[in-house]
Amino acid sequence: SNLPKVNENPRSHASIISIIIILAGAIALIIGFGISGRHSITVTTLTSAGNIGEDGILSCTFEPDIKLSDIVIQWLKEGVIGLVHEFKEGKDELSEQDETFRGRTAVFADQVIVGNASLRLKNVRLTDAGTYKCYIITSKGKGNANLEYKTGAFSMPQVNVDYNASSETLRCEAPRWFPQPTVVWASQVDQGANFSEVSNTSFELNSENVTMKVVSVLYNATINNTYSCMIENDIAKATGDIKVTGAFLHAFYMDLLGKE
Repeated sequence: SNLPKVNENPRSHASIISIIIILAGAIALIIGFGISGRHSITVTTLTSAGNIGEDGILSCTFEPDIKLSDIVIQWLKEGVIGLVHEFKEGKDELSEQDETFRGRTAVFADQVIVGNASLRLKNVRLTDAGTYKCYIITSKGKGNANLEYKTGAFSMPQVNVDYNASSETLRCEAPRWFPQPTVVWASQVDQGANFSEVSNTSFELNSENVTMKVVSVLYNATINNTYSCMIENDIAKATGDIKVTGAFLHAFYMDLLGKE
């Protein structure tokens, strides 16, 4: 026959296929190297409340990195154009900081290396309330978490016997609360009893025209009983206890809890 002969070399096919496979492997390796160091790291925040006029802490932790110079911490706030705070290459970088936070922020620089990105906020203002983002970059990757920060005022109540009153009267006082709280009295002996009919609570605006002094009076207290005065708003809850003895002597115990 006059048909032309075709030289088929199966080896050349095999070598081309193996080259393609090697190239594909090399590309996968390059992509793999590109992706490593860009995966997300775990960042955790804790919702907290700020007591206006005092210092507050916005809690944030992350997977630590062995090199401090590779860690970048950025705190941002919803509705604020500039940064709340930035920490990079082992020190504060405040050139992009929003002016509302100027001179009021700090990280715990010596604890950044162990994964603490918490922010100390000095002289908390009512307007500091809002949604914050803790954004972290390390050599392992990056990650972020949001934090809802509530602001208000809360303080310890002190409960005493009101010796000026004509009957056995207890007086519960707390210097500063905001927003306006509720006050509930309770007694160990009469558990579940409602004291709203035999108590009277008043609120007096403090000089800065935001926070209020809380005064609650409980009438007809009985001896050999322990009473508690609980003050609560959507920011915090605080309780003051008083033990009324036969001689109407007293001791008080106080407890203040921030709300989750």
